Amino acid sequence: MADRTGAALWGLAADIYERICEHPFVTGLADGSLGHDRFRYYLVQDAHYLRAYARALAGCAAKAPVEAELTMFAEHAGVAIAAENELHAGLLAELGLSSAGAASLPVAPTTQAYASYLLAVTATGSYAEAVAAVLPCYWIYARVGEHLQRIGSPDPLFQRWIDTYAGAEYQAVVEQVLGVIDRVGAQASPAEWDLMCRHFHTASRYEWMFFDAARRMEDWPV
Repeated sequence: MADRTGAALWGLAADIYERICEHPFVTGLADGSLGHDRFRYYLVQDAHYLRAYARALAGCAAKAPVEAELTMFAEHAGVAIAAENELHAGLLAELGLSSAGAASLPVAPTTQAYASYLLAVTATGSYAEAVAAVLPCYWIYARVGEHLQRIGSPDPLFQRWIDTYAGAEYQAVVEQVLGVIDRVGAQASPAEWDLMCRHFHTASRYEWMFFDAARRMEDWPV
């Protein structure tokens, strides 16, 4: 029988993850060379993204076939909003920007595309498709956090960001979702599994693009 687990999905993203770890934005977090203007841009776009991501997680909750998973995704949606209000607000304040100021700044093209993709999948796809689409954001951040924690950063702002995603609490959240993906993957038809793979791979690509957009401080071309 085909392997329809989280481990099989990770195989689709392993190369993307390696390229994220090698990306100048991420290496700049580790060695402290990333400009604070680029980090601020990233935080602003991540705040925009997390508001949409919370809605995508609420979409997963609405489709969940069992109460435990409905509750889990609803709680995770709340955590996404809390992360914006706490971590982002604190870091942005130290970079000279209020939460209200960040919210007033434009949503960049990659942020808009990624958020729209997740909202479309969670609205129109099956529960299994929805979970596969939101999984890369959980999982890649956990792995990047672990990677950066082993290196450490000389910049205290960057280290605070790293500590959040490398922390045991966040890692435990990711393990919960991996348990769901293994269950729904095992029950998926071949056609549904193919869709899960497609969504997981696409969202993983968007994760790389999100970091790259921050490095370039991407703006609308016209």
